[in-house]
Amino acid sequence: MNNQHGGIMNDTLDRSFDLVIYGATGFTGALVAEYLHQTQSGLSWAIAGRSQSKLDLLKDRINAPDLETIVADSESPDDMRRLVTSTRVVISTVGPYARFGTPLVEACAAEGTHYCDLTGEPQWMASIFERVSPLAEETGARLIHCCGFDSIPSDLGVFVAQQSMMNKHGLFATKVSGRMGKSKGAVSGGTVASMLLAVEQAVSDPIARKVLNDPYGLYPSELSPGSDGPDQRGVRWDDHFESWTGPFVMAAINSKVVRRSNALASLVYGADFSYDESLLVDNRRSGLLMAGGMSIGMTALAIPPLRRLISKRLPQPGEGPSVSEQENGFFEFFVHAHHPTDSEKDVRICVKGKRDPGYGATSRMLAQAGLSLAFDDLDVEGGIWTPASALGNHLVNRLADVDITFEDVSP
Repeated sequence: MNNQHGGIMNDTLDRSFDLVIYGATGFTGALVAEYLHQTQSGLSWAIAGRSQSKLDLLKDRINAPDLETIVADSESPDDMRRLVTSTRVVISTVGPYARFGTPLVEACAAEGTHYCDLTGEPQWMASIFERVSPLAEETGARLIHCCGFDSIPSDLGVFVAQQSMMNKHGLFATKVSGRMGKSKGAVSGGTVASMLLAVEQAVSDPIARKVLNDPYGLYPSELSPGSDGPDQRGVRWDDHFESWTGPFVMAAINSKVVRRSNALASLVYGADFSYDESLLVDNRRSGLLMAGGMSIGMTALAIPPLRRLISKRLPQPGEGPSVSEQENGFFEFFVHAHHPTDSEKDVRICVKGKRDPGYGATSRMLAQAGLSLAFDDLDVEGGIWTPASALGNHLVNRLADVDITFEDVSP
């Protein structure tokens, strides 16, 4: 059955809603709700959270008096089951996911409800794979992590670059590089909370520390890892971009997701596929300052008293950039696919986004991922997927409607 949102509806699930946002009263959840209210007039959807009063305040804020609400606490299995059986898709914004996210994912997997989130916490993702994935495969629930700035530009950027390489030259690149270009944006308290929890777990939990430090920490356990080493921590010169590069803080999650996409696609890019990611910097000095600052910062955060002191001075959950900061922000991310024998046949894709990457753009990426799960005729069955492996061109096409584009700028 076709519908105005595109694609084919899944008629096997007779649910009250097409989509529910859980964690809607948080900073990013509210942005997703506001976007859907402004743009999706025919959508059957609801907002959910722990507090009815906060849900009502959000309805007033976005001028949606008739919007349905669901009160549900992630610590209550009954609440989670009631929530996920009311809808075909859940969008979750309740980070830190390692603290609040597991019961909802488990409920979606058990009840065959599709799910997407914004997590950038590989240690949490890895901890639920073996338990949740078989159940999702059985019920048909498609579960997709990392549907925001981490890791859609990287994951879909590689997907588009490899399509271009195949269309132009009849092969896939076995080596691809991601380079973060210019951007303008601010950080929210939710992102800070997730980062601090990841550092805390890395210090106290050897299993979490191993996943965070392993380039193949999100690889399927039945596959042998490739040859990629740790993410870049120092300063390097990149001949292809004719620029110095420094460490990119989000490479820790993005690179793992890209490698997992290749694995989930039956190693279509090759078992020896290699991916690296870093940040383009103006000169060597600025790269050294950035690398040094990151090293000092992570060392300080690993010390509990310093972490508590620093956290008090960082944005708190519920805080984030202003409307003006969101609208005036932007980002550009480059994906360079290396032809195996002829560098003149290299392919480069520029992923450009209007609005600040972490919130204005991310909220729209997440919303479109949820809509794709609800309405697009996807090729994959149930399981835990990545944005590229599950949504692919469906999401690439949808993102053009929210000012996020994938442009071939091959040298």
